[in-house]
Amino acid sequence: MPDFPLPHASHDLTGEVALVTGATSGLGWRFARVLASVGAKVAIAGRRQERLDELAALIRGDGGEIAAIRADMSDAESIVGLVEQAETALGTVTILVNNAGIVDAERATKMPLQLIDDVFDTNLRGPYILSCEVARRLVAAKKPGRMVNIASIAAYNYSPGSAAALYSITKAGMVRLTEVLAVEWSRFDINVNGIAPGLVRSEMSEGMLGRMGDFTQHFPRKKIIETEQLDSTLLYLCAPSSDCVTGTVIKLDDGQGSR
Repeated sequence: MPDFPLPHASHDLTGEVALVTGATSGLGWRFARVLASVGAKVAIAGRRQERLDELAALIRGDGGEIAAIRADMSDAESIVGLVEQAETALGTVTILVNNAGIVDAERATKMPLQLIDDVFDTNLRGPYILSCEVARRLVAAKKPGRMVNIASIAAYNYSPGSAAALYSITKAGMVRLTEVLAVEWSRFDINVNGIAPGLVRSEMSEGMLGRMGDFTQHFPRKKIIETEQLDSTLLYLCAPSSDCVTGTVIKLDDGQGSR
């Protein structure tokens, strides 16, 4: 019988290697710093090299071990290369945070084909390819792993004024990706879970508020979610204390999805 500590709630990730996509801003930026702060070696990925370098310098300054890797989630070869580079630099990736994503901000009938491809590739196809590549290497190394997929409350709720149909569809796909891969990989001790946030402060949300006005006044609590408010959920899903949690998506929307 396992000898669990009292309480079984440690966030210590010493010895783990985390890979965070979409790390050049917003949640990805915060997630990378949080994981490094509790001992994980962290590979950060994104398309803006200068922002990756800036984050890497910040984490190194805090005493963390970091690898900054430019990658494009719409490019399958770039995704496979990302995992290879992360493993070469830091070791087998044991924690994956699928955070990269883009919003369409357009009515379905007005979306150009290139935008449709970009949203599908970045929000769903890319995370699927990346998850499979990380899992393949975990299985080969006979190591357990954690995956956290960033979905959205938009996967569950959509209003006539939303104007982000494909974003909602792809985030619903991330929810189902979480559920089915959790089942397929449970025998390998790879836990796959997700977080479905409401509107979180980021470059993307600030742009939306600039275009559409302060629609947070229509939320029950009339405010935006701060990135720091996702720290505890992220750590729970990455830490040993969630070892029996898999296939779960936690809604973290501050009541926004109930309107």
